[in-house]
Amino acid sequence: MNIKNILGIVLFIAISFSSIAQKEAPKDWCLKDPYMDKIYGAGVEEAYVTLGDRKPKTVIVAVIDSGVEIDHEDLKGVIWVNEDEIPDNGIDDDNNGYIDDVNGWSFIGGPGGDIDGAATELARIYQRLAPRFLGKSDADIPLKEKEIFGRWLVVEQEYLNEMNDNYQEYQTMKILLDYIDKVEEKTKQVFSKTSNKAYTPEDELERNVKGIMPTILKDFDTTEDLKEELQDGVEHFGIMLTYGQLNADSLRIAIVGDNPNDVTERFYGCNRVEGPDAEHGTHVSGIIAANRTNELGIQGESNSVLIMPVRAVPNGDERDKDIANAIRYAVDNGASIINMSFGKYYTAHKEVVDEAVQYALEHDVLLIHAAGNDAKNSDEETSFPTRVLENGNIAPNWIEVGASSFKKGKNLPADFSNYGKKNVDLFGPGVDIYSTVTDGKYEFFSGTSMASPSVAGVAAIIRSYFPELTAAEVREVLMQTVYPYKKKVYKPGGITVETKKGTKIKNVKVRFSELSISGGIVNAQNAVEYLLEKQ
Repeated sequence: MNIKNILGIVLFIAISFSSIAQKEAPKDWCLKDPYMDKIYGAGVEEAYVTLGDRKPKTVIVAVIDSGVEIDHEDLKGVIWVNEDEIPDNGIDDDNNGYIDDVNGWSFIGGPGGDIDGAATELARIYQRLAPRFLGKSDADIPLKEKEIFGRWLVVEQEYLNEMNDNYQEYQTMKILLDYIDKVEEKTKQVFSKTSNKAYTPEDELERNVKGIMPTILKDFDTTEDLKEELQDGVEHFGIMLTYGQLNADSLRIAIVGDNPNDVTERFYGCNRVEGPDAEHGTHVSGIIAANRTNELGIQGESNSVLIMPVRAVPNGDERDKDIANAIRYAVDNGASIINMSFGKYYTAHKEVVDEAVQYALEHDVLLIHAAGNDAKNSDEETSFPTRVLENGNIAPNWIEVGASSFKKGKNLPADFSNYGKKNVDLFGPGVDIYSTVTDGKYEFFSGTSMASPSVAGVAAIIRSYFPELTAAEVREVLMQTVYPYKKKVYKPGGITVETKKGTKIKNVKVRFSELSISGGIVNAQNAVEYLLEKQ
């Protein structure tokens, strides 16, 4: 392992921790209003004041995700129930093609259990092409296959780069974790700035890690929080390394039992909507719909919503087939909004997802998608799925969401958030969002995965109180009523520069209005006021 590369990643991790963490963020900040509270939330509480005693219609929001803990104390009573299905009788009572789908469906579970870890889409494409082209040169390829061989060469190089990046990330997290354990062992103290200072490094790598640790430590409340973050990283990148080298299709067949390459197949999976790791989907669901009247935990954004769990997103890249079927399932079973807090940069069957997006449009369903957490310009690099269809049409029922933080100023956009003047619609609260997680608990998470349900919750309010609006009209209202922020901010991710002291992230200022189409942050109060004035 190249020490310089490791240190560069260590430095990047330190900077990322520093820029993302905002310990002083109120637990309910995403509900606050920039005008009234001077906190850059979604204006939800002010919207309810303005709505007064108006009566809402209940709407269903499908959460296509990793799974949902449907018996969480703060989600009880807000989980969709298929009243036409008799629980656990092994019969498809409502004849929708899914047996015992009482609370939703999983497209990544089956007779062999439930998928947790999965390969990236790039790794799957590599695995499918490798038997035909691995080790061959252009001279070995017949003319009719030269075009796909050219694609293979690109895929092969990008796959090797991805695996190398995963390995370096894995090694970096492990080095930091091992260093903490070693300091605690040698100093007989809990790891802290004090014990770190007291420790005598044994080599150059340890000396450099020791030097960067104070920067990392200052943004964690406890050492356990830091260790948990690093352990999660080790597990995540370990999964990427492991599944990136396995035969993904064979594993899929053994667990789910479908043909992963038959994209026309609709009826497979199981009714286990929680799955082995529902933390992400549970957090997303709480943002939208956590019970607002039970005086427990948190308050979700919408007071008249039911969550339909649709499990299709593993720890790895989701399959196009599963996402398309998840959208169709949600549409067919009454969802009027679908939250999609996932994404990837390679797609194998875009046309299948496009058809499902069109199907949602035809049935007046609003799709809300997280822009991604890689500080990339979405105008230059596409994250899939996307509202730009293969035929060139733009789906008008689609909202692409970036993540913002709770304070005005240069750090208003989350430094991890993807952005794009042409392809990101608006921003929503996505830094240090406190919500439901598994085992009946609550935690702070950050990501466009949190910003997307922040927007979905606002959309649910609008669809509840103004049910005459179409999905496309809801999008237009939210776009027109954002909270505008016209000052300059740090562009997410900055730029990476090499200095005599090593790798450095340099901040670059741009106007916040240049980071999305609308130039602002979703605001329920603005939207409600606008619609009431039009009545």
